[in-house]
Amino acid sequence: MNLFKAVGQMIRFISEGASELFSPSRDEYPKTGVQPYEDDPLSKRVE
Repeated sequence: MNLFKAVGQMIRFISEGASELFSPSRDEYPKTGVQPYEDDPLSKRVE
């Protein structure tokens, strides 16, 4: 019985990982858009 239980847990573990990998993204980042560059360019070359 323990063997069947261990195999069942292993299958569940692998299937949960696969479903997490192949499910749609649940990221909820704020929609900020493109941020413009608002600084002066370097006036002379730095070496």
